[in-house]
Amino acid sequence: MVDITVSAAALANRAAFRIKTLFAARDLTVHDGHSVRRVRLGSRKQAAMAALSAVTLGFSGYGAAQAAYGAAAATGVVAAPNSELQVAQMERRIGQMQARVATIRETAAAHAARVEQRQQLITAALTGKGDTKAMALATLAIDPAPDALAADVVKPLVKVEGRQRVLADAAQTVLDQRYADTTDTVRKLGLRPERVAAAAKRTQASKQAAMGGPLVAADSPEALADVRADAQFRTLFQTWKKLDTLQQGVIAIPSVQPVHLLSFTSNFGIRSDPFRGTAAMHAGVDIPGPVGTPIYATADGIVSHAGRQGGYGNLVELNHGKGIATRYGHLSKILVGDNARVTRGQLIALMGSTGRSTGPHLHYEVRIDGHAVNPIPFLTTADYLLAAQDRSVGAIPVSTDGPAAQD
Repeated sequence: MVDITVSAAALANRAAFRIKTLFAARDLTVHDGHSVRRVRLGSRKQAAMAALSAVTLGFSGYGAAQAAYGAAAATGVVAAPNSELQVAQMERRIGQMQARVATIRETAAAHAARVEQRQQLITAALTGKGDTKAMALATLAIDPAPDALAADVVKPLVKVEGRQRVLADAAQTVLDQRYADTTDTVRKLGLRPERVAAAAKRTQASKQAAMGGPLVAADSPEALADVRADAQFRTLFQTWKKLDTLQQGVIAIPSVQPVHLLSFTSNFGIRSDPFRGTAAMHAGVDIPGPVGTPIYATADGIVSHAGRQGGYGNLVELNHGKGIATRYGHLSKILVGDNARVTRGQLIALMGSTGRSTGPHLHYEVRIDGHAVNPIPFLTTADYLLAAQDRSVGAIPVSTDGPAAQD
């Protein structure tokens, strides 16, 4: 206990000595312009002043440091205590804005695509130039009502869609009339429209026999897009597809003149036989002309016979499919061979007088299911059939001008 007291006293004496040494009494001379005064600063007073200055300086330094820290946090040099939360909130807002912009962009793109595809459908339906399979998804599903901002963006496209609906109504009327006219013409030729269309459907089915691919559920967006398609445009598409199928069947119907200058010396039906003078059935029509007159195929087909055949003399028979065939008799020269594929308007032979013939002419027949029918309706409706065939998407691209005049 004594040792501790002595040590404490010694330390106190030592501190007092250092204070007296550092803050020795000093005399200051002060001159105020009038008189001179002497001020004595003792050790205690100097120490007190030094302590006050240290405290003042300390508070000033702390305030400056806090101000500097706040400025740094505000400018991002250092992180404020809640900066991570603020950054997270900002990132969330940015993400929401980006999602909103993406939604608006997708909505506008969907509307633009639908407008373009529906315009293609209307154009293809009216001109007949298009692919029904490629157009199968042309009528997109109606989009859900967009929010206010998206609605403003797509407003011009919505106006265009309104005008397209008016055009679709007009196109529907035109297609309905074309279908009625085509079926009426087919019936006048002694053919059933259902049969012609069914044959075309079988041809399409044979081309689509090979199928496959991954399963897409009926409730998938891809399938529902077609299910929810706008009824008006779906109806327009179905009408166009029905008309196109019928017109593809019409392709097999003879539709151009077999010669450039058409006239008749003998018609179809019962007549007086030119050799015997007795009544006989004439299975075609006789078209006169000089030897060597060009003879043309009246429809696309395949040569089923090219050579001599009894009273026909030199004969070319074309199989046009769907039970329809044409015969060209009394030829002076045959220009095609068996099983050759020919196109409508193609030169196939030259007129002559071979076989049972009294002079140069073409004996022309049209046969359905092996039975001869009157060729006159096919020749007199050629213009309409040509127009129908040229509108058909499945038509083989060939000359539609018919036989050209020859020198």
